[in-house]
Amino acid sequence: MTTLLDIVKFNAAGLVPAIAQQHDTGEVLMLAWMNAESIAETLRSGRVCYFSRSRNALWCKGETSGHTQRLIEMRVDCDGDTLLLIVDQTGPACHTGAHNCFFRSVGKDGSVDQT
Repeated sequence: MTTLLDIVKFNAAGLVPAIAQQHDTGEVLMLAWMNAESIAETLRSGRVCYFSRSRNALWCKGETSGHTQRLIEMRVDCDGDTLLLIVDQTGPACHTGAHNCFFRSVGKDGSVDQT
């Protein structure tokens, strides 16, 4: 049997990028990092956990804010170097309070607007 950990290509730090997408709208909510421990905890509990690079520790989404992500489905891309987490997000996904982390648009001239 092939497992996810047989397929995932972790970077030199033992991490893989994970994109969170809202299950019912398809909205891309955020990108974060996962390690083997956070993947295992997410699959075990159904509550999405990431690896916090700033804290150097496991971080379960919403543990302080209450804005949790419940895993609906986990997918791995064709190269094994990115995960897609189909989630049910409670509250805003972004630490700024925005609904998602991609609220700034970039113009063709490189200017950045808050949308």
